[in-house]
Amino acid sequence: MPRSAVVIGAGLAGMLAAAALAPVADTVTVLDRDTLPDEPRPRKGLPQGRHAHILLPGGARAVEALVPGVHGRLLAAGAHHISMTSGMVLFTSDGWLRRWRHDGHRLTTCSRDLIDHTVRAAVLARPGVILRERTQAVRLLGTARRVTGVRVAPDGGPEEDLHADLVVDASGRGSRAVHWLAALGITGIPEDVVDSGLVNASRIYRVPDGAERFPLTTVHADPYGGRPGTCGTVVPIEGGRWMVSLCGTRGAEPPADPDGFLKYALDLRHPVVGRLVSGAEPLTDVALSRSTRNGRRRFEKSRLWPDGLVVLGDAVATFNPVYGQGMSVAALGAQALADEVRAAGPAAPGLARRVQRAAARWVEAAWALSTAQDIWFPDVRGKRPALADHLVTGYARRLTRAATGSYRVTAAMADVTNLTAGATRLLRPSLLLAALAGPALPPLAGPPLTPAERAVLDRLDRTAPERSAVHR
Repeated sequence: MPRSAVVIGAGLAGMLAAAALAPVADTVTVLDRDTLPDEPRPRKGLPQGRHAHILLPGGARAVEALVPGVHGRLLAAGAHHISMTSGMVLFTSDGWLRRWRHDGHRLTTCSRDLIDHTVRAAVLARPGVILRERTQAVRLLGTARRVTGVRVAPDGGPEEDLHADLVVDASGRGSRAVHWLAALGITGIPEDVVDSGLVNASRIYRVPDGAERFPLTTVHADPYGGRPGTCGTVVPIEGGRWMVSLCGTRGAEPPADPDGFLKYALDLRHPVVGRLVSGAEPLTDVALSRSTRNGRRRFEKSRLWPDGLVVLGDAVATFNPVYGQGMSVAALGAQALADEVRAAGPAAPGLARRVQRAAARWVEAAWALSTAQDIWFPDVRGKRPALADHLVTGYARRLTRAATGSYRVTAAMADVTNLTAGATRLLRPSLLLAALAGPALPPLAGPPLTPAERAVLDRLDRTAPERSAVHR
């Protein structure tokens, strides 16, 4: 009997879900309410696409497993492969991390447009994968025991029913899954929110001559000082460009005007981001986004769950974009789907519940990392710190402080933040001792730049001489 699947949403989560299903389904129909671009450029309905994106190692491995060869195509198109431990300049809330000779924990950086286009083109080239644009999902078909398809409304056409063995909702943060489930009689889905009021402001610059190999540079916010947080990052992307993203929590939001954007960058906890881009040519206006809250729907906790329905990606959880986890969590969820359908087929009883729970493990890991800091900012909405949060934060801060002078601690923390290991990695005896002992080396007084990189920064700096002198 022919097997069919429907995926709601043609973003990254949806296309990776389609890749997971293509080997076991005769047809995989992907629905999207928009007309999708046929080249790497911004698409409607994805405001976060205009800001910095990083594909973490755990997510990159999942993407490559689902769409073999895609990583090479990204690199060929100009994406960068950057070592987190040697190719990144990072100012944490507890000081500068050193750059070590060990070349590991590689991040993939490029525009979100390039990632989406490259993955979408590869998946749509597979037999049986069909894209239906300008088609909106209206409701689920079936019962609380089994979903049997979805009713759709094509733009300009009558509604119709698409029957399928499995429906995947990957429609993003605007998902209607909770309402659709309620219509089937499944209610009480637990939801969590941690909203720091973060605003994201981004601008693309041309990389100046001689700065092509300047490291990825990030200044983190300090969530522990009782003040709104501000942060900024300079991420190399394809086409000889920098994506510069500035973020501020409620009460310290970045502005949209060019002069204000630069001043905000210079006023971060360290002005390295502002100094760097002050001598670079801007290629775009400043783009603002306020869709940044941490929100989570705990579908895996529902007492009832229908066979035939899986929810993945931002439709399950959204994260503060500062931590760069969204794409990787979506990829790991799609990989969990691939593992289950490969073993049992898309119509197997209990499969949907197993996938939901497997994907939730990665959501939980990212959620813990993202919210552990956001809950400390002033005026945060949603969860407030409890006793357990004080204990966890105290240990995490000691680890971060130790990481400023220890490669072993840096590497362990990178394993967890990059979603290649669980949080228990940080509870090994050697790391407990390192946290108690503190950093083995004295703190750095400034960013860990090579003499050549410092010369590039000084040459690009167009800010007031007295400001530069204070922070060099």
